[in-house]
Amino acid sequence: MTATLSSCDVPLAAAHDLALVDLDGVAYRGHLSIPHAAESLTAARSEGLRLVFVTNNASREPEDVADQLTGLEIPTGADEVMTAAQACASLLRNRLDPGARVLVVGGAGLRTAVANAGLRVVDSADDAPDAVAQGYAPGLAWSDLAEAAYAVEGGAWHVASNLDLSLPTARGFAPGNGALVGAVVAATGIEPDSAGKPSPTMYRLAVERAGATRPLVIGDRLDTDLAGARAGGYPGLHVLTGVSTARDAVLAEPGLRPEFLGADLRALLQPHPRPEQDGDGWWTCEGRAARVVDGELELDRQGPEGIDVVRAACAAAWDAADAGVPVTPSTVPELRA
Repeated sequence: MTATLSSCDVPLAAAHDLALVDLDGVAYRGHLSIPHAAESLTAARSEGLRLVFVTNNASREPEDVADQLTGLEIPTGADEVMTAAQACASLLRNRLDPGARVLVVGGAGLRTAVANAGLRVVDSADDAPDAVAQGYAPGLAWSDLAEAAYAVEGGAWHVASNLDLSLPTARGFAPGNGALVGAVVAATGIEPDSAGKPSPTMYRLAVERAGATRPLVIGDRLDTDLAGARAGGYPGLHVLTGVSTARDAVLAEPGLRPEFLGADLRALLQPHPRPEQDGDGWWTCEGRAARVVDGELELDRQGPEGIDVVRAACAAAWDAADAGVPVTPSTVPELRA
């Protein structure tokens, strides 16, 4: 499978009609804004790009998410938010009959989405639920996880809103829903289905709702945001403001690779050159260069700084890996865009 960087001769905001924007690590971090996010998204909107914020967070109502974004100078309506709770409810609705009982282990956003899907929310395994819908909420306790385990052991279908192991916060990375789901899996031995990224379900639902024809996925995590883009056949922009680093991108497997790379959301307002290979094996991008020799990544003398050297390094490493000579991770430095 070959997956490499693409080029765009005009700003990405002009080339696409819808941006599917992740929240944590892209638009904000915890309750703090990310530099350049608000002004970049505002400028992209002025170019005609529509926005839908797509988040693996299932604990909050779309209205709450929209209010937070608006407070960070990114004016947003509830109809411009797509949550993992909504995707989870859609997945449940596709298999279960109307009125089926669902034990919801999660926050208000997940309970509302399940109820709005025409399903009956219950609170105990003793209610003989047909399914367990599990999503992150900061107030979840051992008793909630135990109730989920009892229900799954009893035959209930286990559906996770997402499987993110970590959650970025203003203080650092905290356990995410995937870590909590792991506790239920450890108790039952039964792997759940998942509605959140890297499944492309949320992207598909958002694209259909917007009627878009040229969508672009924007995310900070290769294993969720960009893997979901690849799985769904959508071009993806990896911004280096969250979880996955430039070094992670260089070492990415084909199914996790983005089509575009940017230091931050200002990348929406810029053209994106494609790295090209010269006769000496160097991959060059806007005057920066990288190559792989005997499994070792080499950079030009200007060092590891700049988004174009990150692009060149990705092209060189991905080409070598696809040719059967993956780069030795220890030879890849921490790159700074």
